[in-house]
Amino acid sequence: MKCSSAQRPAPHGVARSDAFPRRCYVSQANSLRMYACLQLGQRVMAAPVLRVSTPRWERIARLLVCLLGILLSLYAFHVEREKARDPSYTAMCDVSSSISCSKVFSSRWGRGFGLLGSIFGNDSALNQPNSVYGIVFYAFQLLLGMTVSAMAALILMTTSILSVVGSLYLGYILYFVLKDFCIICITTYALNFILFILNYKRLVYLNEAWKQQLQAKQD
Repeated sequence: MKCSSAQRPAPHGVARSDAFPRRCYVSQANSLRMYACLQLGQRVMAAPVLRVSTPRWERIARLLVCLLGILLSLYAFHVEREKARDPSYTAMCDVSSSISCSKVFSSRWGRGFGLLGSIFGNDSALNQPNSVYGIVFYAFQLLLGMTVSAMAALILMTTSILSVVGSLYLGYILYFVLKDFCIICITTYALNFILFILNYKRLVYLNEAWKQQLQAKQD
């Protein structure tokens, strides 16, 4: 856009103003910004796409861990519902008074990690059984694990760290507060730790693979 520094004659009955040059400068600045954005977009589109895949063993291990986690979470949800419906219900994981998963699932720490109910209220939609969050977590890890983007790897690692912290917290409650041994709970804690290791190894592997491909393209 070309703008002249000379002012145009003002319309009849309208006072002369310097608004026209200012508007012109703003239009020029906007045009330059749009041009810069277009140039940046073209560079991004023209950038080479790095093709990286995770090891086959990692994909198989993730699939098995997540499927087992989903199955255990579904069973825990079933036990919690049956125990709420029938207090005399005995689950397969109820071995004795000190080894009882239904006792743990029906406790205050079996819903919303014992925290969300105190924060949002017991009737809040967020105060779900821990097994529901487990189903969502393992499904999320499985689906997002199918991608190999850097953002996906960071999200997987971050959520794994949160799951390990949550497992340590619930393990403390299980041992020191409830004084119970929950087979299902301990197994899911172990699965969370395995996923943490898998996600850490994935992050390291992808980082090295991206570096090697970038170096090869630069050479």
